[in-house]
Amino acid sequence: MLLQLCVSSTYAAKGGLVIFTANSNPSSRELGRRIAERLGVELGKVQVYQEANRETRVQIEESVRGKDVFIIQTISKDVNTTIMELLIMVYACRTSCARNIIGVIPYFPYSKQCKMRKRGSIVSKLLASMMCKAGLTHLITMDLHQKEIQGFFNIPVDNLRASPFLLQYIQEEIPDYRNAVIVAKSPASAKRAQSFAERLRLGIAVIHGEAQDAESDLVDGRHSPPTVKNIGAIHPSLEIPLLIPKEKPPITVVGDVGGRIAIIVDDIIDDVDSFLAAAETLKERGAYKIFVMATHGILSSDAPRLIEESAIDEVVVTNTIPHEIQKLQCPKIKTVDISMILSEAIRRIHNGESMSYLFRNIGMDD
Repeated sequence: MLLQLCVSSTYAAKGGLVIFTANSNPSSRELGRRIAERLGVELGKVQVYQEANRETRVQIEESVRGKDVFIIQTISKDVNTTIMELLIMVYACRTSCARNIIGVIPYFPYSKQCKMRKRGSIVSKLLASMMCKAGLTHLITMDLHQKEIQGFFNIPVDNLRASPFLLQYIQEEIPDYRNAVIVAKSPASAKRAQSFAERLRLGIAVIHGEAQDAESDLVDGRHSPPTVKNIGAIHPSLEIPLLIPKEKPPITVVGDVGGRIAIIVDDIIDDVDSFLAAAETLKERGAYKIFVMATHGILSSDAPRLIEESAIDEVVVTNTIPHEIQKLQCPKIKTVDISMILSEAIRRIHNGESMSYLFRNIGMDD
């Protein structure tokens, strides 16, 4: 009884737990409902809606003073409105004297814009600064496009992994997965494929020579401004050597996929052209089944239709992003629930427990 009283007084000093969902889209509240059920709590009462002039309005309908507030935000099709909903809700909780404000953002928006291109900007750094300025004290996310994005924040960032759930799906839902090979659709994703292959004790194949993604070209900004010889700036006898322009080699597959199940792994599947080209190449090399495993299934535009008409047998994504409409358009799309690890992260942070359990067996390169 004494121990129970001590624990109760400790919780009273810490403050309670409140979970909000910031997205006004009903389909995006499903993840928040799942997390709340696992934690045995009810979702906090809040109104999030758009005014007639498209301004976002947030009205919190319960006290958050001295409490740990967790704001779950999934990214809907209208990304910028989603971001404003999150920022306004965070600021509302801050001005209402919440003890801690933790953002649960499974898919971090603008994560592909994390490197400099010509005269562009690093948008994910800007977004990180906006979140911190609004009052966020902690961030929970999943499978950042680049792990270095964590360095854009001056608050703690827990970058959880969806790979245990995807690996479990492979082992339980693909009966002859032992005859599979893990495929990287480009050399850039070879590290992720290697991680899957080593955990499943399978072979690996890498597709090389496909069209480069736009984000891989001129990413470091050193091509800006355009290279010109300025005789007045440098000595006439000095000539700066220029890089030889790249030439895309013919498509090759490094590794044996003949008579195997090919499992393509990546972190994001949005524009599916590169996945379709990889699937065609693998079919030509003798793969008899092709699966695509990705954490974030954005699947924008006509991606569902293209997948349905392609050589891909199944696309497996997690519910970090709502995609109910895409599943209706394409039965090949399957969903893996990751609410369990998010709810456990929330519980541990609220109770002040170590997060290392959620990162066990995860190396520096994973």
